Amino acid sequence: MASLEDFIRNAFAEDIGEGDHTSLSCIPASARGKSMLLIKEAGVVAGVRVALEVFRLFDPQLQTTVFIQDGQKVKPGDIVFETVGSVRSLLQTERLMLNIMQRMSGIATTTRLYADRLQGLHTKVIDTRKTTPGMRLLEKEAVVLGGGSNHRMGLYDMILLKDNHVDFAGGIAKAIAATRDYLQEKKLNLKIEIEVRSLDELEQVLQCGGVDRIMLDNFDPATTRKAVERIAGRYETESSGGITLDTIRAYAECGVDFISVGALTHSIRSLDMSFKAVL
Repeated sequence: MASLEDFIRNAFAEDIGEGDHTSLSCIPASARGKSMLLIKEAGVVAGVRVALEVFRLFDPQLQTTVFIQDGQKVKPGDIVFETVGSVRSLLQTERLMLNIMQRMSGIATTTRLYADRLQGLHTKVIDTRKTTPGMRLLEKEAVVLGGGSNHRMGLYDMILLKDNHVDFAGGIAKAIAATRDYLQEKKLNLKIEIEVRSLDELEQVLQCGGVDRIMLDNFDPATTRKAVERIAGRYETESSGGITLDTIRAYAECGVDFISVGALTHSIRSLDMSFKAVL
Protein backbone atom coordinates (compact mmCIF):
# COMPACT_ATOMS: atom_id res chain seq x y z
CA MET A 1 0.00 0.00 0.00
CA ALA A 2 1.18 3.52 -0.72
CA SER A 3 1.01 4.57 2.92
CA LEU A 4 -0.79 3.78 6.11
CA GLU A 5 -2.68 7.06 5.82
CA ASP A 6 -3.90 6.22 2.32
CA PHE A 7 -5.00 2.78 3.48
CA ILE A 8 -6.97 4.19 6.42
CA ARG A 9 -8.64 6.93 4.37
CA ASN A 10 -9.67 4.44 1.69
CA ALA A 11 -11.06 2.13 4.36
CA PHE A 12 -13.14 4.95 5.86
CA ALA A 13 -14.47 5.85 2.42
CA GLU A 14 -15.49 2.21 1.90
CA ASP A 15 -17.22 1.96 5.27
CA ILE A 16 -18.79 5.37 5.85
CA GLY A 17 -19.48 6.52 2.30
CA GLU A 18 -21.82 9.53 2.34
CA GLY A 19 -22.28 9.29 6.10
CA ASP A 20 -22.97 7.07 9.11
CA HIS A 21 -26.71 7.67 9.14
CA THR A 22 -27.21 5.44 12.18
CA SER A 23 -25.00 7.57 14.43
CA LEU A 24 -26.05 10.83 12.83
CA SER A 25 -29.72 10.04 13.44
CA CYS A 26 -29.57 9.17 17.14
CA ILE A 27 -26.37 10.63 18.64
CA PRO A 28 -26.16 14.40 19.23
CA ALA A 29 -23.12 16.10 17.72
CA SER A 30 -22.18 17.41 21.16
CA ALA A 31 -22.25 13.99 22.89
CA ARG A 32 -18.98 12.87 24.44
CA GLY A 33 -18.08 9.48 25.85
CA LYS A 34 -15.50 6.79 26.50
CA SER A 35 -14.93 3.36 24.94
CA MET A 36 -12.51 0.61 25.94
CA LEU A 37 -10.87 -2.11 23.87
CA LEU A 38 -11.79 -5.30 25.70
CA ILE A 39 -9.99 -8.58 25.03
CA LYS A 40 -12.25 -11.64 24.88
CA GLU A 41 -9.74 -14.46 24.29
CA ALA A 42 -6.08 -15.17 25.03
CA GLY A 43 -3.47 -14.23 22.46
CA VAL A 44 -0.92 -11.62 21.42
CA VAL A 45 -2.15 -8.09 20.80
CA ALA A 46 -1.10 -6.29 17.62
CA GLY A 47 -2.28 -3.13 15.88
CA VAL A 48 -2.30 -0.65 18.74
CA ARG A 49 -0.02 1.64 16.76
CA VAL A 50 -2.38 1.47 13.79
CA ALA A 51 -5.46 2.03 15.95
CA LEU A 52 -3.98 5.29 17.21
CA GLU A 53 -3.51 6.38 13.59
CA VAL A 54 -7.12 5.47 12.79
CA PHE A 55 -8.34 7.67 15.64
CA ARG A 56 -5.95 10.52 14.81
CA LEU A 57 -6.83 10.67 11.13
CA PHE A 58 -10.58 10.56 11.73
CA ASP A 59 -10.75 12.89 14.72
CA PRO A 60 -7.57 14.43 16.19
CA GLN A 61 -9.55 15.35 19.32
CA LEU A 62 -9.92 11.71 20.37
CA GLN A 63 -7.67 10.96 23.34
CA THR A 64 -6.41 7.41 23.95
CA THR A 65 -4.72 5.95 27.02
CA VAL A 66 -2.83 2.75 26.21
CA PHE A 67 -2.42 0.08 28.90
CA ILE A 68 -1.04 -2.83 26.85
CA GLN A 69 1.50 -2.41 24.08
CA ASP A 70 1.84 -4.22 20.75
CA GLY A 71 3.41 -7.67 21.03
CA GLN A 72 2.28 -8.35 24.59
CA LYS A 73 0.27 -11.38 25.61
CA VAL A 74 -3.34 -10.74 26.61
CA LYS A 75 -6.14 -12.70 28.26
CA PRO A 76 -9.93 -12.36 28.47
CA GLY A 77 -10.92 -9.28 30.44
CA ASP A 78 -7.77 -7.29 29.67
CA ILE A 79 -8.30 -3.68 28.58
CA VAL A 80 -5.80 -2.64 25.91
CA PHE A 81 -6.74 1.03 25.79
CA GLU A 82 -9.47 3.56 26.53
CA THR A 83 -10.46 6.32 24.11
CA VAL A 84 -12.34 9.48 25.07
CA GLY A 85 -14.04 12.00 22.80
CA SER A 86 -16.95 12.52 20.45
CA VAL A 87 -19.38 9.60 20.66
CA ARG A 88 -20.01 9.85 16.93
CA SER A 89 -16.28 9.53 16.30
CA LEU A 90 -16.01 6.55 18.64
CA LEU A 91 -18.81 4.79 16.79
CA GLN A 92 -17.53 5.56 13.31
CA THR A 93 -13.95 4.43 14.00
CA GLU A 94 -14.95 1.30 15.92
CA ARG A 95 -15.34 -1.19 13.07
CA LEU A 96 -12.25 -0.22 11.08
CA MET A 97 -10.08 -0.23 14.19
CA LEU A 98 -11.43 -3.63 15.25
CA ASN A 99 -11.08 -5.14 11.78
CA ILE A 100 -7.41 -4.17 11.71
CA MET A 101 -6.59 -5.11 15.29
CA GLN A 102 -8.47 -8.42 15.29
CA ARG A 103 -6.69 -9.60 12.15
CA MET A 104 -3.26 -8.33 13.18
CA SER A 105 -3.67 -9.87 16.64
CA GLY A 106 -4.76 -13.17 15.10
CA ILE A 107 -1.61 -13.21 12.97
CA ALA A 108 0.62 -12.27 15.92
CA THR A 109 -1.00 -14.96 18.07
CA THR A 110 -0.53 -17.66 15.42
CA THR A 111 3.05 -16.57 14.76
CA ARG A 112 3.89 -16.74 18.48
CA LEU A 113 2.76 -20.39 18.53
CA TYR A 114 5.18 -21.22 15.71
CA ALA A 115 8.02 -19.12 17.12
CA ASP A 116 7.68 -20.80 20.52
CA ARG A 117 8.27 -24.19 18.87
CA LEU A 118 11.71 -22.94 17.76
CA GLN A 119 13.00 -22.02 21.22
CA GLY A 120 16.71 -22.80 21.58
CA LEU A 121 17.31 -23.15 17.83
CA HIS A 122 18.74 -20.63 15.37
CA THR A 123 15.94 -21.19 12.84
CA LYS A 124 13.52 -18.32 12.22
CA VAL A 125 9.91 -18.67 11.11
CA ILE A 126 9.10 -16.28 8.27
CA ASP A 127 6.02 -15.20 6.34
CA THR A 128 5.21 -15.30 2.61
CA ARG A 129 3.38 -13.17 0.04
CA LYS A 130 0.12 -14.97 0.88
CA THR A 131 -1.38 -11.83 2.38
CA THR A 132 -4.60 -9.84 2.10
CA PRO A 133 -4.36 -7.34 -0.80
CA GLY A 134 -3.82 -3.87 0.61
CA MET A 135 -2.90 -5.11 4.09
CA ARG A 136 0.48 -6.72 3.44
CA LEU A 137 2.58 -4.26 5.45
CA LEU A 138 0.22 -4.51 8.42
CA GLU A 139 0.09 -8.30 8.29
CA LYS A 140 3.85 -8.57 8.03
CA GLU A 141 4.19 -6.13 10.94
CA ALA A 142 1.95 -8.47 12.95
CA VAL A 143 4.24 -11.41 12.13
CA VAL A 144 7.18 -9.54 13.64
CA LEU A 145 5.14 -8.58 16.71
CA GLY A 146 4.38 -12.28 17.14
CA GLY A 147 8.06 -13.21 17.17
CA GLY A 148 8.53 -14.13 13.51
CA SER A 149 10.52 -12.49 10.73
CA ASN A 150 9.63 -11.16 7.31
CA HIS A 151 10.56 -12.70 3.98
CA ARG A 152 10.60 -10.29 1.03
CA MET A 153 7.91 -7.62 1.04
CA GLY A 154 7.02 -8.06 -2.61
CA LEU A 155 8.31 -8.91 -6.06
CA TYR A 156 10.57 -5.86 -6.05
CA ASP A 157 12.97 -6.38 -3.13
CA MET A 158 14.34 -9.90 -3.67
CA ILE A 159 14.67 -12.46 -6.45
CA LEU A 160 12.88 -15.74 -5.77
CA LEU A 161 13.18 -18.27 -8.59
CA LYS A 162 10.31 -20.64 -7.92
CA ASP A 163 9.48 -23.83 -9.80
CA ASN A 164 7.44 -22.04 -12.48
CA HIS A 165 10.24 -19.54 -13.12
CA VAL A 166 12.75 -22.36 -13.49
CA ASP A 167 10.49 -24.36 -15.79
CA PHE A 168 9.60 -21.41 -18.02
CA ALA A 169 13.25 -20.27 -18.14
CA GLY A 170 14.41 -23.67 -19.38
CA GLY A 171 16.01 -25.08 -16.26
CA ILE A 172 18.02 -24.13 -13.20
CA ALA A 173 21.25 -23.13 -14.94
CA LYS A 174 19.47 -20.89 -17.45
CA ALA A 175 17.30 -19.27 -14.77
CA ILE A 176 20.28 -18.40 -12.57
CA ALA A 177 22.40 -17.14 -15.46
CA ALA A 178 19.61 -14.97 -16.84
CA THR A 179 18.88 -13.54 -13.40
CA ARG A 180 22.50 -12.62 -12.74
CA ASP A 181 22.79 -10.98 -16.16
CA TYR A 182 19.60 -9.01 -15.52
CA LEU A 183 20.76 -7.74 -12.11
CA GLN A 184 24.09 -6.68 -13.57
CA GLU A 185 22.46 -4.93 -16.50
CA LYS A 186 19.97 -3.10 -14.29
CA LYS A 187 22.62 -2.38 -11.63
CA LEU A 188 20.42 -3.93 -8.93
CA ASN A 189 21.74 -5.33 -5.68
CA LEU A 190 19.13 -7.95 -4.81
CA LYS A 191 19.54 -11.30 -3.10
CA ILE A 192 18.77 -14.38 -5.19
CA GLU A 193 16.87 -17.32 -3.75
CA ILE A 194 16.02 -20.44 -5.74
CA GLU A 195 13.53 -23.19 -5.00
CA VAL A 196 14.55 -26.82 -5.45
CA ARG A 197 12.20 -29.79 -5.52
CA SER A 198 14.69 -32.63 -5.15
CA LEU A 199 18.26 -33.47 -4.21
CA ASP A 200 19.02 -33.66 -7.92
CA GLU A 201 17.91 -30.07 -8.41
CA LEU A 202 19.95 -29.11 -5.36
CA GLU A 203 23.05 -30.56 -7.00
CA GLN A 204 22.36 -28.49 -10.10
CA VAL A 205 22.21 -25.31 -8.00
CA LEU A 206 25.40 -26.20 -6.17
CA GLN A 207 27.17 -26.71 -9.51
CA CYS A 208 25.94 -23.34 -10.82
CA GLY A 209 26.37 -21.27 -7.67
CA GLY A 210 25.51 -17.59 -7.85
CA VAL A 211 22.64 -17.60 -5.35
CA ASP A 212 22.22 -16.45 -1.76
CA ARG A 213 19.55 -18.81 -0.42
CA ILE A 214 18.17 -22.21 -1.37
CA MET A 215 14.55 -23.08 -0.64
CA LEU A 216 13.92 -26.78 0.01
CA ASP A 217 10.34 -27.17 -1.14
CA ASN A 218 8.21 -30.05 0.16
CA PHE A 219 11.21 -32.03 1.44
CA ASP A 220 10.60 -34.39 4.36
CA PRO A 221 12.81 -33.92 7.46
CA ALA A 222 15.20 -36.74 6.53
CA THR A 223 15.83 -35.32 3.06
CA THR A 224 16.06 -31.82 4.50
CA ARG A 225 18.87 -32.95 6.80
CA LYS A 226 20.76 -34.45 3.85
CA ALA A 227 20.29 -31.24 1.87
CA VAL A 228 21.52 -29.01 4.69
CA GLU A 229 24.58 -31.21 5.14
CA ARG A 230 25.25 -31.03 1.40
CA ILE A 231 24.94 -27.25 1.34
CA ALA A 232 27.31 -27.11 4.32
CA GLY A 233 26.79 -23.46 5.16
CA ARG A 234 27.66 -22.12 1.71
CA TYR A 235 24.20 -20.62 1.27
CA GLU A 236 21.27 -19.71 3.49
CA THR A 237 18.66 -22.45 3.65
CA GLU A 238 14.88 -22.29 3.87
CA SER A 239 12.30 -25.03 4.28
CA SER A 240 8.86 -24.53 2.79
CA GLY A 241 5.71 -26.42 1.90
CA GLY A 242 3.02 -27.65 4.23
CA ILE A 243 5.01 -27.27 7.44
CA THR A 244 2.74 -27.20 10.50
CA LEU A 245 2.98 -26.57 14.22
CA ASP A 246 3.44 -30.30 14.70
CA THR A 247 6.32 -30.60 12.24
CA ILE A 248 8.16 -27.25 12.41
CA ARG A 249 10.49 -28.34 15.21
CA ALA A 250 11.63 -31.43 13.29
CA TYR A 251 12.52 -29.29 10.27
CA ALA A 252 14.31 -26.71 12.39
CA GLU A 253 16.41 -29.42 14.03
CA CYS A 254 17.74 -30.26 10.55
CA GLY A 255 19.64 -26.96 10.71
CA VAL A 256 17.75 -24.80 8.21
CA ASP A 257 18.05 -21.05 8.68
CA PHE A 258 14.45 -20.20 7.84
CA ILE A 259 11.08 -21.91 7.68
CA SER A 260 8.42 -20.13 5.65
CA VAL A 261 4.82 -20.67 6.68
CA GLY A 262 2.03 -19.26 4.53
CA ALA A 263 -0.48 -20.10 7.25
CA LEU A 264 0.84 -17.21 9.36
CA THR A 265 -1.20 -14.85 7.20
CA HIS A 266 -3.48 -16.72 4.80
CA SER A 267 -5.61 -18.86 7.10
CA ILE A 268 -5.53 -17.36 10.59
CA ARG A 269 -8.52 -16.73 12.82
CA SER A 270 -8.94 -13.19 14.08
CA LEU A 271 -8.56 -12.61 17.81
CA ASP A 272 -11.87 -11.83 19.54
CA MET A 273 -12.12 -8.34 21.07
CA SER A 274 -14.68 -5.55 21.27
CA PHE A 275 -14.82 -1.77 21.65
CA LYS A 276 -17.32 -1.28 24.46
CA ALA A 277 -18.91 1.90 25.74
CA VAL A 278 -17.86 2.86 29.29
CA LEU A 279 -20.95 4.26 31.02
